[in-house]
Amino acid sequence: MSVPYREFRYRGYTLEELQRMSLEQLIEVLPARQRRSLKRGLTEEQRKLLEKIRRAKEIKEKTGRQPIIRTHVRDMIILPEMVGITVHVYNGKEFVPVEITPEMIGHYLGEFSPTCKEVKHGEPGLKATRSSMFLPLK
Repeated sequence: MSVPYREFRYRGYTLEELQRMSLEQLIEVLPARQRRSLKRGLTEEQRKLLEKIRRAKEIKEKTGRQPIIRTHVRDMIILPEMVGITVHVYNGKEFVPVEITPEMIGHYLGEFSPTCKEVKHGEPGLKATRSSMFLPLK
């Protein structure tokens, strides 16, 4: 028995309804932290990023290929108009590609570009003695 396809909904609204909303209407739907941040207005960097994303969507519709968008703006809240775009977010060392999906609406871009790597300690080689585990730094 197959599972029926579930339509994406964010707090009762479909993606199309969210995309048709004005920014003021959308702000009322978002959680408190994001609502407070957006009511204060977008910063200059966030505004520039939004313009780049809008231009990239137009280019993607015309040519079918999307230009690379790189940004340091990790505190940008993901809006419904950003869905379907790949943004390369800086994590302090490199740009991490983030494919924006509908489930990401209301989150921050920085949440999907981790700044710390998980610590994975190496192991000594085969037939190594206990003392060779600790290699001196030369």
